[in-house]
Amino acid sequence: MVNARGFSMWKLLVCILCMHGLLPIAAYAGSAHAEASSNSLAADLARAAPDADADVLQLAQQAMSCAISSGISAPQRLALIDYSLPSTEPRLWIFDLARRRLLFHDLVAHGRNSGENITTTFSNQRGSQASSLGLFLAQEAYEGENGYSLRLDGLEPGFNDKARERYIVMHGAPYVDEAVSEKLGRLGRSLGCPAVRLSLARPIINALKDGQFVFSYYPDMQWLSESPLLNCQGTPFRVSAP
Repeated sequence: MVNARGFSMWKLLVCILCMHGLLPIAAYAGSAHAEASSNSLAADLARAAPDADADVLQLAQQAMSCAISSGISAPQRLALIDYSLPSTEPRLWIFDLARRRLLFHDLVAHGRNSGENITTTFSNQRGSQASSLGLFLAQEAYEGENGYSLRLDGLEPGFNDKARERYIVMHGAPYVDEAVSEKLGRLGRSLGCPAVRLSLARPIINALKDGQFVFSYYPDMQWLSESPLLNCQGTPFRVSAP
């Protein structure tokens, strides 16, 4: 499994290779600089959102860095969804990356076949009515059946790359509300979409549309170990055109 602590083991290995002349010092210096910059962003975001898991923010930074190195334009904002938290807790954070500050922290729903209040199952399959994990590229906003909505393109083959054909979009929903969770013991659930509060749908979508990142997390062992963005090998990623 790859996680934030994996950086320390990687750094130790690189140092050993440098000592034995198997890796140029310049290469190590460049890698160390990139790591320091990555850690700095994740640390700043953790300070801006102390309720967010710092290790999850580090994973989001890993995924973003890999996607950017593969040619995707660097975003201005990041949405983090932590599906390890129950739906009754605010588990959506949206950050301004340039200013390294928190813009939104609120509720978000998961797919009806991902679980009740606690998520247990995720899918990339059409008709599964489950949420998907990994990094998404937020694309165009539009008016649809659920009102103002946001198209999402999944960047992780096998885990979320069928998001567009599954019509997985961010939209507002009346069942994303504390009154619903008090009645049901959970929020209402979507068909796999990360649905948000109706009153916040438009400002959230406007903050994320046209090229921002959405990172959906859960401690799923298969995804953590096989995600191409969390285990970056420099492989180019291509996003299907809308």
